[in-house]
Amino acid sequence: MWIATGLFADKGFQGTTTREIADRAGVNESLLFRHFPSKEKLYWTIIKELSRARGRRQRVKNILAQGGDDDVKVFSAIAREFLVRTPRDRELTRLLWFTALENHTLSERFFHNYVAEYYEALAGYVRGRIREGKFRKVNPLIAARGFLGMVVYHFLIQELFGAEKYQRFDANDVAATMASVWLGGMQSSAAHKNGNGSTNGSSNSNHLRSRKKSRK
Repeated sequence: MWIATGLFADKGFQGTTTREIADRAGVNESLLFRHFPSKEKLYWTIIKELSRARGRRQRVKNILAQGGDDDVKVFSAIAREFLVRTPRDRELTRLLWFTALENHTLSERFFHNYVAEYYEALAGYVRGRIREGKFRKVNPLIAARGFLGMVVYHFLIQELFGAEKYQRFDANDVAATMASVWLGGMQSSAAHKNGNGSTNGSSNSNHLRSRKKSRK
């Protein structure tokens, strides 16, 4: 199956034939179809195996469940889950981009079974923080997509577009930066005043007050 994974990742769904997969694996094409009735079935099996092997969904759920009151810790940890990449992660990324461009049915199936759950879990956390008055009142699902969108865009630029050949970043630094930037727009003014980070506006006003006192 991993021979097929490499071919699909290099050539896409349409560009890879079952005969080519069988030849590379050293088996008869009829034997391949005995295990996988269609190319779609083989492709979907690969996606499922790669997704399950990472165990990322459960780790993200654990982060959200055990996060407590430390939003920076929670969102930095979630970002790291997506930024720390393995060779299998890279193959899965390429497979999914080919899928999105070539086979909408498989792409929609993947989103429904795997991606949507991340958004919903994160949106649930955001919703809870809004009720507690820690986050501003925004659409939780859009906010969740916004955060994960930042993270996903970064590794797509690095991996698919080859930016990592020119500039590398430490995953921990990227995760902390993205969490800080996103939370800066999400945390309520009350949360900032209670010690979860001061806004630029408040720090600037304090600076102006100190300057006025010095003039007197």
